[in-house]
Amino acid sequence: MSLWDIDPIKYVGNEDIKQELGFHYYDADRVVAGKPMKDWLRFGVAWWHTFDQELVDPFGVGTAQRPWHGKYSNALDEALAKVDYAFEFFTKLGAEYFCFHDRDIAPEGDTLRETNANLDKVVAKIKENMEATGVKLLWNTSSLFTNPRFLAGAATSPYADVYAYSAGQLKHSLEIAKELGAENYVFWGGREGYESLWNTDMKREQDHIARFFHMCVDYAKEIGLDSQFLIEPKAKEPTSHQYDFDAATAIAFLYTYELQNAFKLNLEGNHANLAGHTYQHEVRVAREAGMLGSLDANQGDKLLGWDLDEFPTDLYETIAVMWEVLAAGSIGPRGGLNFDAKPRRTSFMPEDLFRGHVAGMDSYAAGLLVAAKMHEDGFIENLWADRYGSFESGIGATVEDGSATLASLEAYALDIPQAQLLAGVKSDHLESVKATVNNYMISALAQA
Repeated sequence: MSLWDIDPIKYVGNEDIKQELGFHYYDADRVVAGKPMKDWLRFGVAWWHTFDQELVDPFGVGTAQRPWHGKYSNALDEALAKVDYAFEFFTKLGAEYFCFHDRDIAPEGDTLRETNANLDKVVAKIKENMEATGVKLLWNTSSLFTNPRFLAGAATSPYADVYAYSAGQLKHSLEIAKELGAENYVFWGGREGYESLWNTDMKREQDHIARFFHMCVDYAKEIGLDSQFLIEPKAKEPTSHQYDFDAATAIAFLYTYELQNAFKLNLEGNHANLAGHTYQHEVRVAREAGMLGSLDANQGDKLLGWDLDEFPTDLYETIAVMWEVLAAGSIGPRGGLNFDAKPRRTSFMPEDLFRGHVAGMDSYAAGLLVAAKMHEDGFIENLWADRYGSFESGIGATVEDGSATLASLEAYALDIPQAQLLAGVKSDHLESVKATVNNYMISALAQA
């Protein structure tokens, strides 16, 4: 019996430009740049937004209408039932991966022991469905931020009992990752930051969370967990300042505490904006540092200063991100694109969950097609080669090969006339570059 009154989503091409319940660009098995689209993108559905989010906002109660509402007498029965809804959703959408926080999938008990028992019942059912459908776990994580006990953080909490509880909760979450074969394991420090420096020993808190991460690395080795560990940066919200502010900050933290070999980054577009960056910037920083692990597929409203988690539809952003992914060769060793996104409050019907995911999957597929054509033509690569060509020979080559010194550069530069310096400076034609990206988008998608 079908739980969702929706037919499986299929590739329909561009015969009808209306975005309905069909893919216009996402053709899972179509080979792009040497790999099927599904292998470049590895789409994952986020449990929390898709099956738990009621479309609440700070000014009103939820508007979501869901097929399981009102059917179950207790929270555990509803949690177990949602597993069936979830896996039918994954298969009808054609998403091969999913992800979750531990507290998304099962209700808490009064003690950690009771909570773990609830969790284990749901995990057992999830495992059965994974085996039956072939859908895989992109990553799981632990919710160490929602419960009031985490009001001052978890691994940075000033309260030792909360720190210990957090460690116990995380331990079981790692065991679940092993049980379900998680490709990755994500650490998002929801409240690992500060509201005010006046009452915060920042060094001590960062020492504590670093020790926490080392314990997680040690336990993963102890139990034979082979998941890639990922840190997800976010600048602010819910604290005034998060310790994993952006990609560069997170990478510096990992190197400071000798964790760089155990972790990579899971990046999000909306979080990049909160840090004052573009999504491409964050992906570029991680890629060039060899720390790109996985990606969240969402976007925010540039006019609003908070985390909206909209489904991604901005093609300029998806093209930029997929250009970086193609340059890297993959999203990460085991990464994918998970939809940390929810429909708008006014899109409250069950089918809107499908519509939002279809729009997001198509947007990233379109981004892949355009970025692949740009790479095929070497447009950006040739632009870079021309712009930095003076470093390929002469004095520039000595900078590249490390033989230059301040003295050698001074000797070279002392008698160069200003007119000669200016003659070597060329216009970037930046407006033309941006227009060419527009033309690639129009041309590549027209031929798709």
